[in-house]
Amino acid sequence: MKLNLKESVADILLIILVISWIILAIIFGFTDLEISKAVVNESSLWGNFGAEYGEVPGYALITIALSVLIGGYNPDLRKQKIPAYIIILIGILLFISGFIFGSEDLILDGGGIAISLIIFVILTYNKDWENYRKISAVITILTIFNPLLFVQITKALTGRVRFRDLLSDFSDYTPWFLPPGPSGNQSFPSGHTSMSFMFIPLLILVRDRKKGDPVRIIVSFLVVGWSLFVGLSRIAVGAHYASDVLFAGGMATLITIFLYKLIYIKRGKGNKEKSEV
Repeated sequence: MKLNLKESVADILLIILVISWIILAIIFGFTDLEISKAVVNESSLWGNFGAEYGEVPGYALITIALSVLIGGYNPDLRKQKIPAYIIILIGILLFISGFIFGSEDLILDGGGIAISLIIFVILTYNKDWENYRKISAVITILTIFNPLLFVQITKALTGRVRFRDLLSDFSDYTPWFLPPGPSGNQSFPSGHTSMSFMFIPLLILVRDRKKGDPVRIIVSFLVVGWSLFVGLSRIAVGAHYASDVLFAGGMATLITIFLYKLIYIKRGKGNKEKSEV
């Protein structure tokens, strides 16, 4: 009964998501340019903060998920952490390389990966990572299908010009549904947004807590707040249009719901049936 209720909730969320996506896609298809004209400020402090740091937490979360997914197969709690040690070393090397080659991106990404993994290993050193493999699988699969495949392939094929790169008369602007084709421009969809929405699967971890539970409230606020903040920051600095953000975030949410149904609900039914036999 409980599984059926969860599946019904997931189906309702899926329907709401699809309907909302369609409505917003139609609206932004005809208002993208006007929205950007009204809000873009390339010197925006919060907008540039999102540009500089918006992807770093996502990379950190992905490396944690990979470490857990691989290490969780090993029954030895100490050996489970070996993949994390290897990735920490890689992060440190990237961090050092950033200073050598003067790359701020390498410094931020390498440092973020190393520090986040070190903290995670310390906090979970005596815990069995097998318990975190489901959520890690969701995050890893989401990484493959959204930031890596959907975003990168769509960017290359659509070739949409970013707002800040448009001609002064905006004559080279194109709505999302009329892409100019491969041209080297990569506005649609937003890569930063896809990385910030990597945290959406974490909402699965608090789904069974009561609505007023402080942990559920805080986690939900941080996850949704960060995702929206980064997406809006990309619009604010003219790096993306509203539809670029919509499609990146919408795809992340859609994939997460599907994976939740597949990994948590469907598999849960199978486990229940097996235990009752």
